[in-house]
Amino acid sequence: MHISKIDVFKKLCGHPERIVWAVAQANGKRSICPLGAQMGASFKPPIIAICVSPRNFTHGLITASGEFVLSWPGESLAEATLFCGTKSGRDVDKFAETDITTRPGRYVKAPIIEQSIANLECRLAGQINSGDHTVFLGEIICVWTNKHPQKQLCLVGNEKGCRVLVKKGIYKIGVIK
Repeated sequence: MHISKIDVFKKLCGHPERIVWAVAQANGKRSICPLGAQMGASFKPPIIAICVSPRNFTHGLITASGEFVLSWPGESLAEATLFCGTKSGRDVDKFAETDITTRPGRYVKAPIIEQSIANLECRLAGQINSGDHTVFLGEIICVWTNKHPQKQLCLVGNEKGCRVLVKKGIYKIGVIK
């Protein structure tokens, strides 16, 4: 993992349908919330938008800390993604229960994920209540990319060209072949 220019990140992770993780830490607690989408909201300054339900433990951590890491998991994190998406950080330590390797971020308290394709350290630039979710706007203050990126995880159905890696109930997580 090393610090990169944003163009390197965009080349590796520019598709909005891919799975991302919101990683947050506050008041001695930390958690991971897999999300089905993210989107660029501004080029200057670089701002990214994510949607998180207030029911999610990670929502409270983002609100309390005013920051988060947005992480792009690769195929080696398929099982961890399914686990983190089906368990609450209120009840389990998602980091202790998985093979996730972390390191401290440079500017935010939330850790970056070593196995991920990329990690963005973000400071909360705003938030909008949008029905049953909150849109968090994060100003990107540091970009990390992996020297050996894997294929990025997607929520998949029965599309041709996708390989399912893990499946539980309605959830199928895979990669594009």
